Amino acid sequence: MTIVFKVSDNLKQDIIDFYSDRIQSKPPYTIFQVKDYDCVTTFYESGKIMFQGIGADIEASFWIEQERIKNNRDINSEINKDKSKKEEKKEALIDDRFKNISTIGSDEVGTGDYFGPIVVTASFVDIKNKDDLIDLGIKDSKKLTDQKILSIAPILIKKIPHTTFILEPLEYNEKGITNMNKIKAILHNKVLYSLVNKDNYNYSKIVMDQFVYPKKYFEHINNIPNKITNITFTTHAEDKCLSVAVSSIISRYVFLNYMDKLSKELGFNLLKGASVEVDKQAVDIVNKYGFDKLKSIAKLNFKNTDKIKDLLK
Repeated sequence: MTIVFKVSDNLKQDIIDFYSDRIQSKPPYTIFQVKDYDCVTTFYESGKIMFQGIGADIEASFWIEQERIKNNRDINSEINKDKSKKEEKKEALIDDRFKNISTIGSDEVGTGDYFGPIVVTASFVDIKNKDDLIDLGIKDSKKLTDQKILSIAPILIKKIPHTTFILEPLEYNEKGITNMNKIKAILHNKVLYSLVNKDNYNYSKIVMDQFVYPKKYFEHINNIPNKITNITFTTHAEDKCLSVAVSSIISRYVFLNYMDKLSKELGFNLLKGASVEVDKQAVDIVNKYGFDKLKSIAKLNFKNTDKIKDLLK
């Protein structure tokens, strides 16, 4: 049995205090993990808590009740709604349009991370490479460990025609970005146009994850002279189309290497995401190196910046 839900802010410290003397490990992106004989409890930096095992319902019931008492939340109803959404997602993934054709696809990484760049890649996948890519375990980069990405991405970079663009934090901040979907649209168009004009690739479709309605996407790139317009938009494209999945992996690989370089410059590992722990790390960076350093490594239009400024007062 597995039970997962997002914890309200006013209960987070209670949970940390409750399990503090039983914490055995801290896997990536978690605050802690506790393993009892009948339940594994994992508390994530995102604020989600997961209970797994035959005793999951008993372990979770106390915190579900605390949410009801302190926050008037019906966690069980929320969980049922999430299950319904997952079923809808499964239905949506039954899409064979791209299964047996050569495609060009693009995907981006870094738009949800306070630190680091935005990396966008477009790739051409010939259908004749399908079996080799499946054997490599190609799937959406969010479903692969960083270690797996670091091992397979160099193979893809050598084998698969692609174009990658890195929007570094300093340039991102200088652009004064207020609309993330607009910058994503501009960058996707940039790498797609570059790849399509690099060679005469024999592709059937250009595929992109639908992060915004197509009409809005083309509004975002309306003033750009060189546009790619013959795009097939689909939700969960990284699960349906190999070229999108390849692009997500290459983008993630480039992002990880960029973050590793920044971490070495700073002398400690920069955190990914945009959590409270990221805010604390940013405060340490400002105290040690000054605010200009933050400008060169972080996306300052994120809400994190205001929180960081408050913590610096």
